Amino acid sequence: MTHKIDRRSFLTKTAIGGAATAAAATLAAPAIAQELPTLRWRLTSGFPNNLDTIYGGAVVMAEALSKITEGRFQIQVFQAGELVPGAQALDAVKGGTVEIAHTCGYYFTGKNPAFAIGSTIPFGLNARQQNAWLYHGGGNELYDEFLADYGVVGKPGGGTGAQMGGWFRKEINSVADLKGIKMRIAGVAGEVMSRLGVVPQQLPGGDIYPALERGTIDAAEWVGPYDDERLGFYQIAPYYYYPAYWEGGLTIHFYINKGQYEALPEPYKVALDTACKAANINMQALYDVKNTTAIRSLVGKGVQLRPLPRDVMDAAYKATFELYEEYNASNPAWAKIYPAWKKFRDESFEWFRVAEYSYDSYVYTAQASGK
Repeated sequence: MTHKIDRRSFLTKTAIGGAATAAAATLAAPAIAQELPTLRWRLTSGFPNNLDTIYGGAVVMAEALSKITEGRFQIQVFQAGELVPGAQALDAVKGGTVEIAHTCGYYFTGKNPAFAIGSTIPFGLNARQQNAWLYHGGGNELYDEFLADYGVVGKPGGGTGAQMGGWFRKEINSVADLKGIKMRIAGVAGEVMSRLGVVPQQLPGGDIYPALERGTIDAAEWVGPYDDERLGFYQIAPYYYYPAYWEGGLTIHFYINKGQYEALPEPYKVALDTACKAANINMQALYDVKNTTAIRSLVGKGVQLRPLPRDVMDAAYKATFELYEEYNASNPAWAKIYPAWKKFRDESFEWFRVAEYSYDSYVYTAQASGK
């Protein structure tokens, strides 16, 4: 049995149905949007804004987050000192003065040396290994367990790669030459250097140049060629040493108020996590480009590049792992993270020696020989 279809009726019904579907879609978007709150957070950076790459990591994150959420979740970035001094960034997040900070964990080793493990510690992981450990090796989960006692959660938010060993007024030819040198150096590295005879000083980036100029300090480390050139250290201390054995792959973190983070709708948590990852990768790439140009510029200005003497590296290596064992025996927070970190480090080093190191060693040597 066949039915004759009224073409006009069919088209009318189809049009009505299509219009209804379109209307539903039009109504659905605002309805969904209305379920998500409009949030305005404040972020305090641990860095001045003239250090555009490291400070800029927070800006990259905030801009990405705003675009992902179509402007509903916005974070205003303040440089160190605008709201609170850089050294108080963590306390400001815990106390609710701001919702989030962007800074280095090792700035807070005075509270507990375990803060440094999430960022970098002497003779630790390189940049790729650091990301592997934090994202997929259980590192950031262990770090967050520790951070919970301080009312914050951490998200990796920037990498510098291996840093330079710093600027010295005089040449360093052996461990003996370090005795009595007053050096700006942060975190656990300062403790290691003190065991080699250095007098460590922890100063924020903006205070280093004046301290060098006045002679309050004799040496200073910061990040690498791009930042160091901008800060003008080469004008005072001509010897530029490498590498920073204490920062093989620094990770800067976003420290977020735990209560505020946990109260976020799930889409905002995902958006924030994604924006933090974007900032993390972007900063490393920027430094790799900018440092390549800056190191050539510095050498052109007469800077004397020097490798740290082997006996300095050997003495530092020995002192470092003696210190770690002391922490392991006396610091419960450290002891919860360090064994897993050490296992990951050792196994990762074994793997990287196979392909990565073999490749790097060959091509760098070949290029340097003019091939």
